[in-house]
Amino acid sequence: MGLFSFIKDAGAKLFGIGKTTEEEAADKAQALENAVKTLEFEVTGFRVEVEGDTAIIYGEADSQETREKVVLVVGNTEGIAQVDDRMTVAIPEPEARFHTVVRGDSLSKIAKQYYGDAMKYPIIFEANKPMLKDPDLIYPGQVLRIPNLD
Repeated sequence: MGLFSFIKDAGAKLFGIGKTTEEEAADKAQALENAVKTLEFEVTGFRVEVEGDTAIIYGEADSQETREKVVLVVGNTEGIAQVDDRMTVAIPEPEARFHTVVRGDSLSKIAKQYYGDAMKYPIIFEANKPMLKDPDLIYPGQVLRIPNLD
């Protein structure tokens, strides 16, 4: 899919401090791998490398949706500014769009922007599960997956 940009200082806090650059990169990579594995996505051979504030992800996802969710889990982590997606997908499908949340956004406002109907916000909520646990809890800087409507 390519290189995706995120806001480095927004997102889940997974990393510690006080280590050498190499130790920190290895710890970040392991923390990101664990975060993805915890969500039980179907990804074969998943691994992460961290170079500075860029995470490079590898593996084969079972679907395009899974691939995009993995990108979001990794990118929506504090300290990661870019995700270099080198994953493949078992069954290619059209890519979804991504939306960076800004102050004042809500899922209904985002649904209105992309679908022309604020009441379609559950589509966006479902497309971002399990990363989103409540449709009212989104934050500025968070990147959301906006699926195409069939």
